Amino acid sequence: MNDTLVRIKRAVLSGRYMFSEKARLEMEADGLTELDEAESILNAVAIYKKIRSRSPFRKQRKEYLYVIQSTNLDGLVIYSKGKLVREAGNETYYFLISSKRSI
Repeated sequence: MNDTLVRIKRAVLSGRYMFSEKARLEMEADGLTELDEAESILNAVAIYKKIRSRSPFRKQRKEYLYVIQSTNLDGLVIYSKGKLVREAGNETYYFLISSKRSI
């Protein structure tokens, strides 16, 4: 398993994750809960895609977003996109930018 995915899973397992307003709206529209999202990430076997952030609000020069597509415990396929956030040189949490049912 990819080291980055392990770090993401550890952050989620320890409750160190947050959702953007966009992710919360997408979850609400699809009837998903935070638990659905957490289960999906913990069930993932691989990172689907790694992309470079183009956001003008990013804090670092290079910032990567990780796309994960996996099922929750009910078998529902969920798409999420997020980033590992570092504060004071330490990885502190996983920030979900997008969270919705996968098409």
